[in-house]
Amino acid sequence: MAATDFKDYYAILGVSKTATPEEIKQAFRKLARKYHPDVNPNNKQAEARFKEVSEAYEVVSDPDKRKKYDQFGQYWKQAGEGFPSGGVGVDMGGFDFSQYGNFDEFINELLGRFGGATPRGGRQSYSQNNYSSQNYSYRTSTGAPSGFSGFNDYGFGDAGTGTSQDSEAAITLTFAEAFNGVQKRFSLGNETIDVRIPSGAKPGTRLRVRGKGQINPMTQQRGDLYLKVELQPHSFFQMEGDNLMCEVPITPDEATLGASIDVPTPDGSVNVKLPAGVRSGQSLRLRGKGWPLAKGGRGDQLVKVAIAPPKDLSQQEREYYEKIRAIRTYNPRSHLHQVKL
Repeated sequence: MAATDFKDYYAILGVSKTATPEEIKQAFRKLARKYHPDVNPNNKQAEARFKEVSEAYEVVSDPDKRKKYDQFGQYWKQAGEGFPSGGVGVDMGGFDFSQYGNFDEFINELLGRFGGATPRGGRQSYSQNNYSSQNYSYRTSTGAPSGFSGFNDYGFGDAGTGTSQDSEAAITLTFAEAFNGVQKRFSLGNETIDVRIPSGAKPGTRLRVRGKGQINPMTQQRGDLYLKVELQPHSFFQMEGDNLMCEVPITPDEATLGASIDVPTPDGSVNVKLPAGVRSGQSLRLRGKGWPLAKGGRGDQLVKVAIAPPKDLSQQEREYYEKIRAIRTYNPRSHLHQVKL
């Protein structure tokens, strides 16, 4: 990675690397007031500076993010002019930073990049390659630019009016690619870029690729490209918020008597105990077996039970079912005679 790829957030905020949280906050407030788009209408340089200051504060004001950023800075110095393309990665506090191809990939994953501008306007096509070629489209924003929100306590409203050349593209991933993370290659006109999608991307996840949007014909400045994740349908798994969903068929006797069944998870099959009397449509929760979370760890996997009566019965099975029907005392519809309009 070139030296210019790494951003010194402490220098951007004008504080030392040993600055206290209060010193960082004061420096940020001062710069936020100075460069906010409401104070500098139609000033693209101030807008870019405001975004830069906001991102710096978002990282170094959070103890966990600041620690990982500092470790990445140490790794960057050791890596010199380029990241190793293979072999053993540099270990910094138990974290392998060699998995990132550049600074933006690291920051995208550190900040999650869930959210951003809502692009509107024209369309332009480009292609995405992952050992195959597919056509996508991306839209140019002609509304308010993306930026850091939450400055109302500093006396400012929403970030800026003006025009932004930020663009948005839809990218379709398989469940495996989104779960594990993947690197994708894109062709934007005559330019080819590699983008690393972090582990745990969900439908609607938005990742920012700096400086790969449209070029503003007035300022010649280039906006950012936002990648919006879509997932291909899976034959077994579905997403529900941060949780992974699946539906598992069980037999009537398993529902009545209870049973132990094997259920597929992203980590392989696990044995799940069904309680006696489980109902069709009831969900069982497998904690920590779901989707990777932006803050670390895993969500849960929800297993929805579906009672599946057999279509083809043997003669003996039919006889036993008829005996059960003859001696059954439970009537699940006993309360329905009281139902009226």
